[in-house]
Amino acid sequence: MVVETEGYNALIEYLTDNFDVFLVEEGSTDTETVEDVVTDMISSNIMAVFEQNPSMHTTVRFQLLKEADSVVEDLSEILAGVWRKKASNEQISFLDEYVALVKNLFDNAVTTYD
Repeated sequence: MVVETEGYNALIEYLTDNFDVFLVEEGSTDTETVEDVVTDMISSNIMAVFEQNPSMHTTVRFQLLKEADSVVEDLSEILAGVWRKKASNEQISFLDEYVALVKNLFDNAVTTYD
């Protein structure tokens, strides 16, 4: 649905091309880890997809949840070295943009099921 698409693969490549954002530990928020930020953002965005599509069939909702879990799992693997470290403001900003792009993939996937 999403994880097996060219668009998702391009986003993974975009993440790896910008990995240097995660090599800098300056500007730590001292409150949230990268894991916290990613899981909160993915959860919020998948809930937004559900709210924007109230008539979505239950099977599609479950599929989207599985896909969202896969996205978090992929991010945890790619960002394993910093996953449990405090997120910097720059990292949060990058992740916000990145997750918005992921949400766009989910939005597009949902329109194919309408």
